[in-house]
Amino acid sequence: MTKWTLITGASEGLGVEFARIAAREGRNLILTARSEDKLEALATQLRAGGTQVVVVPADLNDSSQVDRLWSEATAEREIDVVVNNAGLGRNGPFAEDRDNGADWARELSSIEVNMSALTRLMKLSIAHMRGSGGGRVLNVASTAAFLPGPNMAVYHATKAYVLSLSEAVAFEVRGSGVTVTALCPGATQTNFFDAAGMHGIRLLKIAPPAAADKVAQIGWDGMLRGKAVIVPGLMNKFFAFSPRISPRFMVVWVTSIFMSKS
Repeated sequence: MTKWTLITGASEGLGVEFARIAAREGRNLILTARSEDKLEALATQLRAGGTQVVVVPADLNDSSQVDRLWSEATAEREIDVVVNNAGLGRNGPFAEDRDNGADWARELSSIEVNMSALTRLMKLSIAHMRGSGGGRVLNVASTAAFLPGPNMAVYHATKAYVLSLSEAVAFEVRGSGVTVTALCPGATQTNFFDAAGMHGIRLLKIAPPAAADKVAQIGWDGMLRGKAVIVPGLMNKFFAFSPRISPRFMVVWVTSIFMSKS
């Protein structure tokens, strides 16, 4: 049976780049995101190059749609690569709740998409892969996973969860033919900053965002090698390592400066 690659959050940013990489490698693709128009536009481009592409629009904020996505994706198909790329965030004080609960709604969606949907798809995919000869799971975390994030508290917490979960399960499944990889990029050139309201934060002035295609390629290559954790770039490696040797209060204080708007 032909093997397939499932990519979430495939309508823009890193998701698009992962899809292009997989297509160049001759892989068949299942693409999902909320925006069907963007998915179909990408699918048309990839199909022109001979790639088989299935589009399954889904809102991963809804657990029933997560299950529907998996059911449709695996209908008469074997999936050997899953890229959990979909993610949401919000910049601003945790206690703030503007526009009749809009901030809480965004944070709740971040928890559902970044954690619940990723965990569900990861659990389903590992069982599926074990029964069909093995496979690889790539979870997109962030350098935010390594440190608390004042002004993006929920986002940082969700990415810490993704990193912890990925490392633990990667250890559990070693030797099974299935690998789990956490990609922890820093700021990357995607639409995430617009959606999260992050333009103007000091971090983007200190560390300009990396090109999405380069970050995706580093993550993809590391996944194929079976690496458990990937942190692209020297500056990002510094941000990931320094909290381990720094006092926690200093880590939180410095992060609050980076994540605030000047």
